[in-house]
Amino acid sequence: MDPIYTIDELNQRIKLLEERQNTEWCAIKDHIDDIRENLKPLNLIRNTVEEINETVGFKSHLAQSVISIGIGYLAKRFIVGKGDSMLKGILGSIVQLIITNLISKPGETSEEESSSRE
Repeated sequence: MDPIYTIDELNQRIKLLEERQNTEWCAIKDHIDDIRENLKPLNLIRNTVEEINETVGFKSHLAQSVISIGIGYLAKRFIVGKGDSMLKGILGSIVQLIITNLISKPGETSEEESSSRE
């Protein structure tokens, strides 16, 4: 950095540094928003399923559907548990259906949100 000899130079340097600070702060906020989006439970599950598909080499929709149904079943057992009542059974089935459908859909919501921010 060059030495500053006048007040005008000092004010210009301050203004440049404030603009740089604002730009960097906006970049940090955007990065935090991206991290927050990726840490949502649904996105974590969806990303895990995609990684499993890539690692194992599943390319077919059938394999993805089976994994989605399995995760839906596990979510049902985890949230509702084994229930003797009919109401718990219905509630568990609804939870399983919702989770399975959400996981089996491609990541459309995160793509739409990222394109709307630009």
